Amino acid sequence: MHPKAKPFLKWAGGKGQLLPTLSRMLPGDFRSWRKATYVEPFVGGGAMLFHLLQHFTNIGRVAINDINAHLVCTYRVVRDNPHALIDRLAALKAEYMAGRDHDDQKEMYMRVRKQYNAGGLSDVETAALLIFLNRTCFNGLYRVNAKGAFNVPCGRYANPNICDRETLLADSQLLQRVEIMQGDYHQMEPYAGERTLVYLDPPYRPLCATSNFNAYAKEAFDDDEQRRLKRFVDRLSAKGCHIMLSNSDPKGRNPDDAFFDNLYADYRINRVLASRLVNANAAGRGKISEIVVRNYDNSAPPPAPLIATHNPTPSAHGLRRMA
Repeated sequence: MHPKAKPFLKWAGGKGQLLPTLSRMLPGDFRSWRKATYVEPFVGGGAMLFHLLQHFTNIGRVAINDINAHLVCTYRVVRDNPHALIDRLAALKAEYMAGRDHDDQKEMYMRVRKQYNAGGLSDVETAALLIFLNRTCFNGLYRVNAKGAFNVPCGRYANPNICDRETLLADSQLLQRVEIMQGDYHQMEPYAGERTLVYLDPPYRPLCATSNFNAYAKEAFDDDEQRRLKRFVDRLSAKGCHIMLSNSDPKGRNPDDAFFDNLYADYRINRVLASRLVNANAAGRGKISEIVVRNYDNSAPPPAPLIATHNPTPSAHGLRRMA
């Protein structure tokens, strides 16, 4: 076990706070699966990944994916070249902390951001600059514009944790057996099969115009993409996968917005409470409802705080039980 392994990035929508809840919503016999496969097509910050790999030794094959090329590059560098990454991050931290005041630190931040967006960097440099920006930007937010350029302003931190050596080394050890892919989530379909758990944490459907935090890549993830994802879920379910999917809960803002209730009507839908920590407006932070969609119903007793449960009638690609 690697007790210090945890996400090396701050990530909007990260699942760290929901891990106890999500763990108790796993298939009830998941721990007994022999040589289980775990697949995560939208890995993001990887909270679920690091948690499961530390607590379920029966997981044999692991495959993760993300469309964000810089993020995937960083995962690979953490896995394959952590010491070079740590050296570069230590140098960046020393330069940042040598700034006489916030203006000096902001000047360095803007210079690094410009260099990061220009591209043409080595993999280690790309990873180092991404982690530096993530640790020093406003509110730890990752956001890109329509051209794919990172555009988050500089934050104000007295001593940001730019070089977390212990975490990076622990994560590197844990990632050694992980296949890391970059691109559209559909490329993960060949990994699907029996004794496979797929956790999907896609860009969330915005609850309002000011809560759109799905700009992790220049490609939009609109309602049509949510429907396309549902068709992908149907195909995985038909192959015998156990599927868990997280998303925003439109009904939490508008009781009449049944978008996901209609879209996943053939599946089990639970509502859970999560804290919204990344929001430019402090008034927009706090407890909100999220949905967890599953195609199985043999989990352990559901944990608090569950708000409501939708238990549909099984269909061809809906609820299933392990044999």
